[in-house]
Amino acid sequence: MQSRASFSSNPGGVPVASKVVARARRTTLVSTFGVGSLYPAENDSVMICGLDEWPTQFSRVLDEPRLAASLGVQELREPSSGRRNGDIPVVRFPTWGFCPKCRRLDLIWKLTSKTLRTCVACNRGTITPSRFVACCEKGHIEDFPYLRWAHGKSVEPDEHHLTLKTKGESSALADLEVVCQCGARRSLDGAFGVNALREIKGCGGRRPWMPSEPTSASPCDGTLRTLQRGSSNVWFAATRSAISIPSVRDRAMKAVRPILKRFSPDADASGIAQQLRRPPGLTMEDLAAAIAELRQPLQERRKPTNSELRAEEYAALVQGLSEADKDSKLFLCEKVDLIDSNVPPIISQVSRVSRLREVRALRGFSRVTPADPDADNSNSNLVELSAGHLSWLPAMEVLGEGVFLRVDENALTAWCDSDFAKSRVRQILESQETLSSTSLAAHLTVTGRSLALHSLAHALLDECSLTAGYPTASLRERVYAEEGQAGILIYTATADSAGSLGGLAALSNKHRFNSVFRSAITRATWCTSDPVCIESGASGVDGMNLSACHACLLLPETSCEQFNLVLDRKCLIEPDGLIKL
Repeated sequence: MQSRASFSSNPGGVPVASKVVARARRTTLVSTFGVGSLYPAENDSVMICGLDEWPTQFSRVLDEPRLAASLGVQELREPSSGRRNGDIPVVRFPTWGFCPKCRRLDLIWKLTSKTLRTCVACNRGTITPSRFVACCEKGHIEDFPYLRWAHGKSVEPDEHHLTLKTKGESSALADLEVVCQCGARRSLDGAFGVNALREIKGCGGRRPWMPSEPTSASPCDGTLRTLQRGSSNVWFAATRSAISIPSVRDRAMKAVRPILKRFSPDADASGIAQQLRRPPGLTMEDLAAAIAELRQPLQERRKPTNSELRAEEYAALVQGLSEADKDSKLFLCEKVDLIDSNVPPIISQVSRVSRLREVRALRGFSRVTPADPDADNSNSNLVELSAGHLSWLPAMEVLGEGVFLRVDENALTAWCDSDFAKSRVRQILESQETLSSTSLAAHLTVTGRSLALHSLAHALLDECSLTAGYPTASLRERVYAEEGQAGILIYTATADSAGSLGGLAALSNKHRFNSVFRSAITRATWCTSDPVCIESGASGVDGMNLSACHACLLLPETSCEQFNLVLDRKCLIEPDGLIKL
């Protein structure tokens, strides 16, 4: 996809002509390079603008009303692409640049001409963007304050010229020194400290991804942190996803939305419903309820929680949907007959998900530390994608296949009540209690049910990858571990060609699944890092894992929905584990 650059006037700078600066896949604009993120464009660096600047005339609407309702918007749209006036706008950031030849450090528009990237001071070097930026946990970002860092105070920029010199002694930050022509100088040693910029400069509340906002933004009380321009904590995506499942509400909404504008806003909903041609399987009451909901202001509509979305998905997966059903274009799930199979009794259901569609929407982002993606924006550091409230959010869809399995509820409940399960959960909870509220692991649910199901999902996903031939990063887990739920969905999670290889749903065959399941549990009984791994206590990030390491249970980050945390293979294997082969 083409990203159309629309460089706005930089503070103190001049406008730069619009031009195509980079090309990116549309899916990355929802996951990796969304609104407010920094995109490396050859020798330049640009920031993706807010949704207020995005063109919508060429963007396709993704029909997923359940997810849209939970996010408080009317619709979800794919990023536009492929047309000259439909590209995604960006602005240049950082605005400071560096010449590797003469070592000059200044605003880019002072170092280059409008059309060339060559340094105007030496006519030899190609200007590169500054390596460092300053962010606060409320999502603001600005250039690293080189002038104030070198002088220790605010100075007039026009009266000082900086250079970035190296001592040539090492590759550490202490080897880099900001030098001013007035004689002031200071190395970058310590610049990445938590409070390094507290006495240098307060956060200016700048939001460069909103080019229409005034440049004199309101200051905030956050503390600036120095980060490398390309580091992962400059931008964390907050996404929410949903599996497309047939529902009466969604079908009724889809039926009445196109024709609702024909009627007066004061017309009775039941009266309108009686005038419509009723689709098969829907009642007049269903249509009237959909009309009443669509007439409500967007802000007043009830937002289903993520847990409620998952509960609906779980019910649909357990119930199944055969080919004979009419609403099976995007969802097809059929139970597998396990009679005369050797599948262990701990597995009460296996379903073949031959057709599946997942929609993922970007609802915000955070900087420095990741925000809880399920938290309300007003109660977290989650940053909005637009200056004002819009009726849409960017999203992507993934079409694929999968395998769903359900663990026997009675066996799982009995195991969760055992002393062994309680002791394993207690070790992780003790680690979680020591975490700060800003840690993402502090918001994870840790129960015996979630620990066992999540560990089993990792073991099975890795085995499915080996058997079906998918790259592990192309598969994804979806664990249903709320009270009364005991399901695992393993499905294709990539929109590229690796997500359409086929063969994953075929593993639901009772004989093949038996082989895959037993092989996964057998492999979980040993690890190349044993006995260290199997005997380890709280380990991993923030001590949120037990017997789990990269040689056994850990998966690529794209495959796990819980950041490779809350894992313990000892919960699966004998003598005290959940699975008895």
